[in-house]
Amino acid sequence: MPNIGYVPINPTKPDMGVLLAWEVIGVIDTEGDCAEWSFPAEPGAVRGARAAVRGQLRTWQLDALGDLTALLVSELVTNSLRHATGPIGVRLVRPAGLEDVLLVEVSDPLPDPPRERVAHPEDESGRGLQLVAHSSRRWGTRPGEAGKTVWFELAVPG
Repeated sequence: MPNIGYVPINPTKPDMGVLLAWEVIGVIDTEGDCAEWSFPAEPGAVRGARAAVRGQLRTWQLDALGDLTALLVSELVTNSLRHATGPIGVRLVRPAGLEDVLLVEVSDPLPDPPRERVAHPEDESGRGLQLVAHSSRRWGTRPGEAGKTVWFELAVPG
């Protein structure tokens, strides 16, 4: 993927804490064409990430992408919870000049990239990256200063 100004989330960046009734989420930036959150590596992170993503997509009037984006973010945040032990970053980007693209990134402090695998019918896990690969225009991973970022692009309906 060409680097079009995509900057990885720094999971060690201090949170600017926002207290919600059911969990603490550090909102990093929700203005303009980028929204970023940092979630603690706790089970509530999946629910919080889905809610944050849906809310931002509503704000951007991209409700049509809400279900798919929330599903794929859920899968990636769940992977982070299973394998990493630090904060999980979620970022949505509407790249300047690319009105038909939504970039979604999930970052964690584990440097090892995820591996797509073929899940057998009886397996209870192992389908998350397959869902990302089959549902997005393209996807990939990149190392960060403190971990990695898994990203995917969705087509914005015209």
